[in-house]
Amino acid sequence: MTTTQWIVNLLGLTAVGWIVWYFWLQTKAGVAASLMGDVQEIDITVKGGYEPDVIVVKAGVPVRLNFTRMESSMCSEVVSFDGLDRSATLPEGHTVPVEFTPDAPGEIPFQCQMGMLRGKIVVTT
Repeated sequence: MTTTQWIVNLLGLTAVGWIVWYFWLQTKAGVAASLMGDVQEIDITVKGGYEPDVIVVKAGVPVRLNFTRMESSMCSEVVSFDGLDRSATLPEGHTVPVEFTPDAPGEIPFQCQMGMLRGKIVVTT
């Protein structure tokens, strides 16, 4: 193998490693919901994804997620929550609150109707 082939192979393996880390192995710290009276509340912007997409809340305390959709993509019209059997329609330019009370620690994934936009709620004790 020539030196050029070694360099090209090394660069290719490096790119593959970076892609695996970025899409599957990287973990995000998450954003803690603010306690507003007796409700944990956070604003989530929907524009090409959910921002923030990892939300940390405490178990046993009511949660209000305020989704504001800032795009016209049909994919982001609905957000659904796995494990909560709940979904919400998100009209463009409007804020839609989604309320629930998590009862146990764990993770609650949420996503758009096509599964392309994803996020999760991390419930702690």
